[in-house]
Amino acid sequence: MEINNDVTVTRAINNNVLLVRDKGVEKILFEKGIGFGKKFGDKIKAKTEVSKIFIIEDYDNRKNFNEIVTTVDNKLVGVFEEALGEIQDELGEELNENIHVGLIEHLSFSVKRLKNNQEIINPFLNEVEALYSKEFNLASKLARRVEKVAKVKIPDGEVAFIAIHIHSARNNGKLANTIKYAYLSNTIVEYIEDKLGIYIDRQSLDYTRFLIHIRFAIERVMNDKKIENTLKDIIKEKYKLSYTISKDVAKIISDTLECEVCENEVAYIAMHIERFRISLSNN
Repeated sequence: MEINNDVTVTRAINNNVLLVRDKGVEKILFEKGIGFGKKFGDKIKAKTEVSKIFIIEDYDNRKNFNEIVTTVDNKLVGVFEEALGEIQDELGEELNENIHVGLIEHLSFSVKRLKNNQEIINPFLNEVEALYSKEFNLASKLARRVEKVAKVKIPDGEVAFIAIHIHSARNNGKLANTIKYAYLSNTIVEYIEDKLGIYIDRQSLDYTRFLIHIRFAIERVMNDKKIENTLKDIIKEKYKLSYTISKDVAKIISDTLECEVCENEVAYIAMHIERFRISLSNN
């Protein structure tokens, strides 16, 4: 692609990433070598070929991003922005512009903490890895690049935090919702463990299947999409304990999301709970 107008360089992040102003709009340009030797005030001519353009339109995002690039190591910003371009290409979709602020800020603080041996344990690591596996894999690749630049080991807990930011950026920048759903999934699993008196292996296939089902159940509930379950009455009668627990789980979901969970959904959740009960009671 090419830029439509002459633009003014406001900051050279690295040799491949430039921050520019185009008629009052902040943009990030990607092209191999485009930032080499560039300084504030230089012009980039219209029709210059670039591989990618990010636009930061929101005033607060522009303000915060400009503050970040003056305080965060350019190498870290550059690695992130280059990786973000690759992430968008791999996903085949645009990410919400909030990620340019939220994730760089998070990574900057994470690197500082980790260099001081201050690791924060992520309570949602297993949930994030299971629910958002694609984002987790992309986050792992970004983490490995950050490690090389920052000379620090990025643990899986931090990778999960990065994945949360990526997932949020795929969903209109609603970071709070991403965290809420991970927390809700964790709460549900712990409730089932308590009611059945079992421990559910977070690395097991049953656990992953259950979390994926809960994820889609949450999306259906939020979007008021009903599903059919012709075995509802049989499940209700045959798996009484699991169905009772499932009704409690449905209440947890409805109280958290302020949405009604239909009986067909309750029956499907009960089937997963029954699978836990049987598989773990046989061990």
